[in-house]
Amino acid sequence: MKISTKGRYALRLMLDLALHEQSGYVPIKAIAERQDISDKYLEQIISILARAGFVKSVRGAGGGYKLAKTPAEYTVGTRARAWRTRSAP
Repeated sequence: MKISTKGRYALRLMLDLALHEQSGYVPIKAIAERQDISDKYLEQIISILARAGFVKSVRGAGGGYKLAKTPAEYTVGTRARAWRTRSAP
């Protein structure tokens, strides 16, 4: 299966959230810095993930994003297939 750049970044974003789940809600800027990806580009990706129910968000001070389920409940294959169907035009 070939994964697009946006799909790879979505997987990296979800992995980052899984690795930092003890931190609670993680700001998009923190993820962008750690992953060396534009925060504007990640905002586009995270909005798709949020609409699909993969991540939860909280606005305001102390806000950010976290996985909607525990990291153990996600697999790369199911997330990649879901990403392809969600991001298709």
